[in-house]
Amino acid sequence: MLRGLYTAASGMISEQRRHDTITNNIANINSPGFKQGNALSRSFPEMLISTIRGGQGASTAPLGKLNTGVFSEENISLHAQGDLQETQNPFDFALVSNIQLPGMTFDAAGKYVNADGERTFQPQALFTVLNADGEQRYSLNGKFTVDTTGQLVNSNGNPVVGRDGQPIRLIDGTGQPIHTFKVTDKGEFLGNNGFPLTNAAGGPIGLMLSRAENPNLLLREGNGLYRINPGDEATVTQVAAGDQVEVRQGFVERSNVNTSQSMVDMMSALRAYEANQKVIQSYDKSMEKAANEVGRV
Repeated sequence: MLRGLYTAASGMISEQRRHDTITNNIANINSPGFKQGNALSRSFPEMLISTIRGGQGASTAPLGKLNTGVFSEENISLHAQGDLQETQNPFDFALVSNIQLPGMTFDAAGKYVNADGERTFQPQALFTVLNADGEQRYSLNGKFTVDTTGQLVNSNGNPVVGRDGQPIRLIDGTGQPIHTFKVTDKGEFLGNNGFPLTNAAGGPIGLMLSRAENPNLLLREGNGLYRINPGDEATVTQVAAGDQVEVRQGFVERSNVNTSQSMVDMMSALRAYEANQKVIQSYDKSMEKAANEVGRV
């Protein structure tokens, strides 16, 4: 009897985590570049139940398999391209990424499955920024601005990294911040005269666009930033010249959250939670009856 109680309790915990994931998606509908998260649940390993015939050393007869509950294993992001929203703000940027791999055709979820069932995820392009400790982080939120020192930063004040690996500074010959410029589809900064803007070393200024070979290895860090584990750093490189990645100035990428489906999933999680709750209440009443009434006899 208690096994069923534990199974129902694990179901409640799993549905609660699923509900939390969905509400987080809904809360970030208006967050530029946000990628929808999906809570994946998996059952615990099944147990083979057998009965022993006779005494010690006797043969056993299998009765069947017994499921021992479910748990919320992980939260996987859906790295599908979000819609572009035009803002006409020269400091807003969006990435249009459609990186292809030879011999593979990715589905709408950015996944390819071969004949052997092996899955390959579509690489994704991201902006590169620095956190407070100077470590590289990745983001799809392209709402940037220029601070008083001419440094290009995101909405949280994180410096945006250029192709030289250093923060981008947009200043003119007098040391004043530049507020009028154009950015090509390759992420190169041009002045009003059409010539490339240069950094302190005399090199052209351009956005460092990072390519994540497996976007599911990226870990959410908050504030629209992703990080990569030290052991997986080799899976993130700079976007190559032949990659199908474009920078759109004056646009931002909207979140790819499906609001209608999210509401349906949230109600489904609530109903499943209530069903498991009723199972626990039923077990509680059965044990109360066994202890207070049957046990009295």
